[in-house]
Amino acid sequence: MGRVVVLGSLNVDLVTDVERHPRPGETVLATGPLARYAGGKGANQALAAAAAGASVAMVGCVGDDADGRRYLERLRTRGVDTSAVRLVPDVPTGQAWIAVDADSENTIVVVPGANAHVETEDLAALDSLAEGDVLLAQLEVPLPVVAAAARRASARGVRVVINAAPYAALPHDVAALADPLVVNEHEALALADSGIVPTSVLVTFGGEGCSWDGERFDGEEVALEEVVDTTGAGDAFCGALVAALASGAGRSEAVRAASRAGAEAVRRQGAQQDPRL
Repeated sequence: MGRVVVLGSLNVDLVTDVERHPRPGETVLATGPLARYAGGKGANQALAAAAAGASVAMVGCVGDDADGRRYLERLRTRGVDTSAVRLVPDVPTGQAWIAVDADSENTIVVVPGANAHVETEDLAALDSLAEGDVLLAQLEVPLPVVAAAARRASARGVRVVINAAPYAALPHDVAALADPLVVNEHEALALADSGIVPTSVLVTFGGEGCSWDGERFDGEEVALEEVVDTTGAGDAFCGALVAALASGAGRSEAVRAASRAGAEAVRRQGAQQDPRL
């Protein structure tokens, strides 16, 4: 079974409930308390991959503060190798401000903090990877570092999976290295407008399933009354997907595993299992 290295963000998620999301210039009152959860697309996906049985290492940065140190301990106790996560002095650990409405839809504002300090020098962990391993990256850390990681890993025969979220235009050669480039419906539209043509693209449609290079796959059914929070569904999908790919699974098997993980994620609060930090 191959290993998974996740390059990405680690955030403290500050989450509250609202009846509806505000329009521009409007203020709404929260309908629930403010909760602190562990989040960040990178850490979410790393933990999802570990929960799916993969051997996982994380590459990223946290602040040299109580939140950062607590987060590293959290990852270690859940089986994620954090030796390549750097503590950045005098910079806070990243945060995400999340509002969840009555329909369980969310809006998210990310304050990068230490995530913005990930550098190409932090990619040394990739040099231990080999054919059969998988690199998973998202776009909540500096884009040049993601590009360098994809090129470095691919040169070693490592499978590269990129979740283009939040959306940014990748260099053409980097998009071509992704197998697959994972986007949701909104990101897929931005990708189409960019003129960038990936070699392989997987578009997720929430509960409606996904399309991988034009082949449609059904999603896992979740009753509307079971949906609690959609915040971590995409990250759970990506983490389980790469865990399955690292184990040698084909597309259908990998997508089924990813869909199950995404469906389970919407049934709980927060982006991770037992998310309180």
